[in-house]
Amino acid sequence: MTPAPKIITKKASITAKVELEGFSFTRDMIPEVTDENLQAYRYKAWEAYQALPFPTRKDEAWRRTDIRGLNTTLFTLPNAKKQENMQTPLSRCVDFIAKGEERAGQIITGKVQTIRHLDAVFEEQGVVFVDFRTAEQEFPELLRRILGQIVSPDEDKFAALAAALAQDGVLLYVPKNVVIENPLHSLYCAEGEGEAYLNHLLIWLEEGAQATFVHESASPREQKTGQLLHSGIVEIHVGKRAQLNFVELQSWGKNVWSFTRERARVLEDGRLEWIFGAMGTHLTKNFSDVDLVEPGAFGRMSGFYFANGDQHLDHDTQQNHLARNTTSDLLYKGGLLDQSRSVWQGMIYVAPGAIGTDGYQANRNLILSKGARADSIPGLEILADDVRCTHGATVGRIDENELFYLLSRGIPRNEAEQLIVLGFFAGIMERIPFEGVKNRFTEAVREKMEDR
Repeated sequence: MTPAPKIITKKASITAKVELEGFSFTRDMIPEVTDENLQAYRYKAWEAYQALPFPTRKDEAWRRTDIRGLNTTLFTLPNAKKQENMQTPLSRCVDFIAKGEERAGQIITGKVQTIRHLDAVFEEQGVVFVDFRTAEQEFPELLRRILGQIVSPDEDKFAALAAALAQDGVLLYVPKNVVIENPLHSLYCAEGEGEAYLNHLLIWLEEGAQATFVHESASPREQKTGQLLHSGIVEIHVGKRAQLNFVELQSWGKNVWSFTRERARVLEDGRLEWIFGAMGTHLTKNFSDVDLVEPGAFGRMSGFYFANGDQHLDHDTQQNHLARNTTSDLLYKGGLLDQSRSVWQGMIYVAPGAIGTDGYQANRNLILSKGARADSIPGLEILADDVRCTHGATVGRIDENELFYLLSRGIPRNEAEQLIVLGFFAGIMERIPFEGVKNRFTEAVREKMEDR
């Protein structure tokens, strides 16, 4: 019998020296759930949170990201009653709503009144699209069956914190052979300072199901002082012959420290298109893994990020080929201004017996200021024969020939540079299904270029 392939997971070291004071959260803050098993999941996550230390730069996955500036003693959970009594239901996130565009459903959570909608035709077909707290209350049997199957709370301290205390999030469940043609949209809003926003996204497509899901995280961009904490978990299951387009976009303000642990599992002949865009935060540490666990599974990861000021964006990706004849394709592109820094660490892992694997990863970076820096670290670990795996990374500046061509046509230098940068990102941004969302991110790039 062939042994089960070992999935490589980058966990925090349990022997790391603690360099931060503990958060002020307590076990009493765990939300109450009537279902005993769901409550037990939160209690177990809390135990993991208490046992795990904060990651340090001695951990390989965190070696290039220093979190010692995080004011851990500052944070409290947002006041639920304050959210319920808010007069303006969309608060300052109103600009992030996909107005006038076709969508099958929408959920808005965070420091706002929770709003959720799903077209009746899909409710009749058994689709579940609700905020996470509603899922615990109204769909406990479904949640109990799938929760924690893909991301374990004990993978690091921040994941454990989110699993134990998450007040927000989304559950999307699409039954067998149900096709949702128009995109679903969710928006997670935060604002203020000294608060911790913890959320859990769970996306589950059964065999033959199809859906497009756009999830956005946002807070006021003009707020640059007074720290906010975000910690989140994303679990994705793509069943046999199912197709998921998942677009994940963050527009956090410059005062946000964000930590996320995300993983997708793709079964036989399933197809995942995963697009990730990052414009905000002071500091981001993101783990995004794709596990291709059955023959014919396909996963494509497309990412773009644009940083300025002293932003620090760290993306850690893993493509795990755990069965024969699986395909992965990763392309992350980044632009950097001022004193900002990006880190991308990627790994293609091919398990023993995973013959016929086709894996590709690439990271391309544009350095637009002398003080900016990009660390790009691709990697391969291949334990099978008859595979094709390639990787590449580039860090460079704007092509002077391209710039000269535009300048010779009478285009001002600033505008010419903007055109080149937008062209650099165009291929990935075109995959965003909402025109308004796409335009907003394009405008954010323009604003950052103009602020130099």
